Amino acid sequence: MKFGPLPLDQAEGALLAHSLAVPGLRLKKAHRLTASDIASLRTAGIETIIGAVLESGDVPENEAAARLAAALSIDGCEIREPATGRVNIHARDAGIFTVDRAIIDAINRVDPALTIATLAPFDTVQSGQMVATVKIIPFAAPEAALRAAINAAGAGEAFAVHPFRPRRVAVIQTTLAGVKPSVLDKTARVTSDRLSRSHSTLHAELRVPHEDEALANALRDIDPAIDLVLVFGASALCDWDDVIPAAIRRAGGTVERAGMPVDPGNLLVLGSLAGRTVIGAPGCARSPKPNGFDWVLDRLIADIPVTAADIAAMGVGGLLMEIPVRPQPRDIAAAETRPIVHAAILAAGRSSRMRGPNKLLAEFDGKPLIRRVAEAVTASRVDATHMVLGHQRERIAAALDGIDVAFVDNPDYADGLSTSLKAAERALPSQVSGLLVVLGDMPGVTANAIDAMLDAFARSGGQAIIRATDAGKRGNPVLLPRALFAEIERIEGDTGARHLVEGASLPVIDVELGTAASLDLDTQDAVRLAGGNIVEDA
Repeated sequence: MKFGPLPLDQAEGALLAHSLAVPGLRLKKAHRLTASDIASLRTAGIETIIGAVLESGDVPENEAAARLAAALSIDGCEIREPATGRVNIHARDAGIFTVDRAIIDAINRVDPALTIATLAPFDTVQSGQMVATVKIIPFAAPEAALRAAINAAGAGEAFAVHPFRPRRVAVIQTTLAGVKPSVLDKTARVTSDRLSRSHSTLHAELRVPHEDEALANALRDIDPAIDLVLVFGASALCDWDDVIPAAIRRAGGTVERAGMPVDPGNLLVLGSLAGRTVIGAPGCARSPKPNGFDWVLDRLIADIPVTAADIAAMGVGGLLMEIPVRPQPRDIAAAETRPIVHAAILAAGRSSRMRGPNKLLAEFDGKPLIRRVAEAVTASRVDATHMVLGHQRERIAAALDGIDVAFVDNPDYADGLSTSLKAAERALPSQVSGLLVVLGDMPGVTANAIDAMLDAFARSGGQAIIRATDAGKRGNPVLLPRALFAEIERIEGDTGARHLVEGASLPVIDVELGTAASLDLDTQDAVRLAGGNIVEDA
């Protein structure tokens, strides 16, 4: 591949290194120049461009990324379509991610042009979350290097998502004088919430004195239909023969391990009785915050065995005291710490495909479309709503009279959707963790749908991209985390959040909204088909 300045008479077929805009023509990065493009550029006074010319043996970036991704032996994942030299791979179901580091390292050692990045081993993932991305860095990869990487990818299973298998769980809590019932009640509630991420259920909850005999009897009497037993002691484990491990042995079971090199979570006990696992939960497991108990619990529910040796190997990365919060059950007391999310409704466009009328003023059940969308957004749990205005600003603003939205002016609206995204991002206060981007012409979006996306964002700790889908196909709205705000400034033209999502290395969590995620209205026929009435411009 040759890269660098090219005179126009040598540039036909070259790939642009940077976006170009001249009167009447916008060309994106990686666009392959045609004779017509070159004529337009020459008319605009441009004599040279910076680009890449592929040579024999070069494989274009999208083809190379797709071939390498297809060569991977993976399970529980789906491979998305290539774009800008990248192929993203997503979890099919919620579960635990495992990866063979040797295979990934071998691929990445072949050539700097070929890269693959994954989540960390044993990460808990949500359905639809991105778990890996294949990226070709230049515009093409050498065929020989690609073949070597494909050969490395075939050495075994590179990675997998082990889906959660819902379990029936029993909780036994031991009691001492002075232990408040409210503490026990909260423990049961938090545990039930923790189990919900794997669709497991709390089938029984027992309370017995903090004595090994009483606990052993309770363990023996557990319903045979129960798959997993969790024991919360009234007093912390302080010896390998303390109440919980002693009771497991007294009941006829075995103790695999007492203590783990994860903090918080040091005081976990792992045992078995009558063919099922018994976990003595550390005291920190009474809180919804991540701890070593989650590591063991989630692996077991995903059918990944956990041995004493596995626990001993958890020390590296086991200092969890200061980690960002990963997906966790919601707790009422923790609600105040949820990520702050502002919504931006994009309402600045010219509705050019409507051939005259402004689609945002079309009436649905006697109400302007933009008002209908604004009412749905403001009725949700977003912390604030911004309305980005441009074309027919005064008419749109008048249609929103009385609704609690902050107007954001976009004087550059004629330059495309990217300018509205930038205007919205620049209006955000510094404490905002996420931006929910809502198109102004989506009549099916409801407050409940938006709340479902907010819940998914909160479970990710504000670290993931949340995307609405219709039957698994990407749609809108999209919720962008703060980590992507700087990237908004780099997009140009009539480009929305889609390219940010596809090009990001952040997790992507899809929230299924049905047709609400795909129904946007670009033409008069589409408005009428959706049940709207066209309002002609005054």
